[in-house]
Amino acid sequence: MGVTKKPDLNDPALRAKLAKGMGHNYYGEPAWPNDLSYIFPVVILGTIACTIGLAVLEPSMIGEPANPFATPLEILPEWYFFPVFQILRTVPNKLLGVLLMGSVPAGSLTVPFLENVNQFQNPFRRPVATTVSLIGTAVALWLGIGAALPIDESLTLGLFQSNLIQLSNIKIFQFFYSYI
Repeated sequence: MGVTKKPDLNDPALRAKLAKGMGHNYYGEPAWPNDLSYIFPVVILGTIACTIGLAVLEPSMIGEPANPFATPLEILPEWYFFPVFQILRTVPNKLLGVLLMGSVPAGSLTVPFLENVNQFQNPFRRPVATTVSLIGTAVALWLGIGAALPIDESLTLGLFQSNLIQLSNIKIFQFFYSYI
């Protein structure tokens, strides 16, 4: 419960300012009903009217019309979805891919419980959080760059074209897939 200071309305200087429409800074002007019921609807409706008016006067297409009968072979999402797209694209079991995506925030939420550090301590003295952050950033960059490449080059980022590496990638997925 707060203490409010009410203005002295018997003060002649305040009465003179209020008569001129000034002096609200002495006691403040209430937001309800003045602002919320009179000014906000005008501003909101004006913004909506301007948006609709501009859309009617100058319509622009967002992109090409989609053809549902001709799906492109290599569909790419926006750049910020590349790591998630790469996980879903490379993991053979889609349920496992969704679980892997859910494990990222779950793993991030466990980091504060793994470290017994004062919250006001230097952040560079938090080795677990620093390691998880650096490895997470590296993996996100690796997955994001790999998503822009064809599927056969995505895991190695096109750096190695050896059949041995491609075979090892297949074996790794078979190993993880065998536990599902």
